[in-house]
Amino acid sequence: MSACPRPVLRSVLAAALLGPAPAALHAQDPGGAAPDPSQARQLATVTVNAQLDLARNQLSPSTGSSLYVFTRQAIAGMPLGTTTPLNQVLLQAPGVVQDSFGELHVRGDHGNLQYRIDGIILPESISGFGQTLDTRIINSVSLLTGALPAQYGLRSAGVISIDTRSGARLGNGGSVGVTAGSRGTFEPALSLHGHQGRWSWFFSGDYLKNDIGIENPTPANNAIHDKTWQGRGFGELSYLLDDATRISMLAGVTNNRFQIPDNPDQAPAFSLAGVTAYPSAGLNERQRELTRFAIVSLQGKLGTTDYRIASGQRYSQVDFSPDAIGDLIYNGVASTVGRSNRASTLQADFATPLGSRNTLRYGLYADFQRGLQDNTSLVFPADANGNQTSDVPVSITDNNRLIARTISAYVQDQWHASDALTVNGGLRYDHIGGYLDESQISPRLGAVYQLGDAWTLHAGYARYFTLPATELIAATDIAKFQGTTNALPTDANTNVRAMRSNYYDVGVQWAPGDNLTLGLDAYLSQACNLLDEGQFGSALIFSDFNYRYGRNKGIEFTANWQRGPLRAYFNLASNSAKGKRVASGQYNFAADELAFIASHWIALDHAQRYTSSGGASYRFGDGTTLNADYLFGTGLRAGFANTQTLPGYFQLNLGAARSFDVPGLGVIHTRLAVINALDRVYAIRDGSGIGVGAPQYGPRRGYYLGVSRDF
Repeated sequence: MSACPRPVLRSVLAAALLGPAPAALHAQDPGGAAPDPSQARQLATVTVNAQLDLARNQLSPSTGSSLYVFTRQAIAGMPLGTTTPLNQVLLQAPGVVQDSFGELHVRGDHGNLQYRIDGIILPESISGFGQTLDTRIINSVSLLTGALPAQYGLRSAGVISIDTRSGARLGNGGSVGVTAGSRGTFEPALSLHGHQGRWSWFFSGDYLKNDIGIENPTPANNAIHDKTWQGRGFGELSYLLDDATRISMLAGVTNNRFQIPDNPDQAPAFSLAGVTAYPSAGLNERQRELTRFAIVSLQGKLGTTDYRIASGQRYSQVDFSPDAIGDLIYNGVASTVGRSNRASTLQADFATPLGSRNTLRYGLYADFQRGLQDNTSLVFPADANGNQTSDVPVSITDNNRLIARTISAYVQDQWHASDALTVNGGLRYDHIGGYLDESQISPRLGAVYQLGDAWTLHAGYARYFTLPATELIAATDIAKFQGTTNALPTDANTNVRAMRSNYYDVGVQWAPGDNLTLGLDAYLSQACNLLDEGQFGSALIFSDFNYRYGRNKGIEFTANWQRGPLRAYFNLASNSAKGKRVASGQYNFAADELAFIASHWIALDHAQRYTSSGGASYRFGDGTTLNADYLFGTGLRAGFANTQTLPGYFQLNLGAARSFDVPGLGVIHTRLAVINALDRVYAIRDGSGIGVGAPQYGPRRGYYLGVSRDF
């Protein structure tokens, strides 16, 4: 391949299957009391909010894309129920691969995920270990992949769209509960919701403490120095200006602290003056993560045009504190790293019907981001061969400031050509200025054809323009570290660039009866300046880099079964994701690895050949629900230039739920879960591969009991 692929529409367009939702396992929706219909004023609030919610959904169509939906009932039917972290919920969708530090890879991409709350884009926070959003706030969550309509951009591997719980739907009340279990887990949670007159609200908060905050770097049952303390809060407040207009405010905060787990019995690689022994099991590295956001939105109708305008701000910060002595002895560098990023955003979406068969959608998005990188490192002097020449460390400061300005605009037309055929075509424009100066016009085309009552065909093409995450861009001053034990492998460096790709997707869904739905979806992506991420250095913070060329292809199969009290689902995906020639951040790679990648297509470090997930639940007549789900993978990549593959894994989770009417207390909901019930020991990472810093193992068997009460 001598040049980047150009956007070309082929005879067979890329496809997108409207994937079936996983089994909506039977569960009661805590706090789901219906509003009192005798209160006419509240009934009006409920009705108008419902109409606005429907209009909001019409502003965000998924025509021609693959959509996988988790209802709140489906989430409640998982072994941990609504205590399940959001990333673990999404792992039950097809083509989603787990990684260390809670990361997800969708269809062979590293990250590249966009989160939307009630249709509003939430700028990503700096990568960390904790989850920013709590599953308890979710009414439903969908994963949108494939050839996306023109209104979706900047992050295209998957759009995670969250429909939040609403006081207008739930009525007045709340829920309080606690989950406790293995490895010191203690997690209390509280939610409040309601509506009065034109006001409606929903608030949620939880606190988590346990002894396994980050994956264990050893296969042992318990990790060393791995405590975490995590607090999350979310709130939504809405006011009806009139029967067609609503103003809302969303706000959230996450404050997480982590100990970095120790890997015992490591051999020191460097000597430090005055230190004779410092066991690796006694290191005291820590990381703190803070994210907060607030968004104000106005939604309404002007004539026949539905609109939504939203303005918000997100601040994110990560601070890594080293063990100065231990990091110097074992790594030759002890870095105190701080990264922060503030994003101010504006989003506007409009939908105008044109006759009875067309809907014109158009809008814009803009954000301004300011990123700060503070890095102070202790290192040893070294000779040209990297050998330590002094046991007295020196301090080096390497700070950077980054500015990014993004503006996007789109227009698309959804045409109901017939009762069976719907076509969605559009154009999108994206531009980034500041640290980068790049832009692109991206055509999109998708189609859905209903073939009889049982068959649905989807196809789509999308030209994508994917920006590097501003908060992950590392502008290291290479010269500062030459002649030290933190000297970089090479002095070559090219600035990170935006990724440009052609995406093709085709799929089919078949419902042979009322109980069973089957789906098959295939995709192909060809990229120039393929974006990837890696952990380079001792701090557990990721950085962006590019491969000059990338290609990514795969196929997904889904099945859903529902009959009476039994519900089940099954997903199987195959993926091949490869890159060639490192095009930025070359200083992070050894010379022999750079040379190999320059002349060979290599598997991306997060590429997993086969991935499967599934689950089932059965509800007995007395209200007891038994459920199970599993994860299977053939292993991520490892070794020199990702030429090796880790062993496969299988994790089975079991659960049981039952509600009891306790005199004096009312109805108490209980849940028992067993995570990794077979106690299979498996490595997610072994510490090798491109941008992989340390080993991480999957969770060992754990038992968890949850108790909650609605009020």
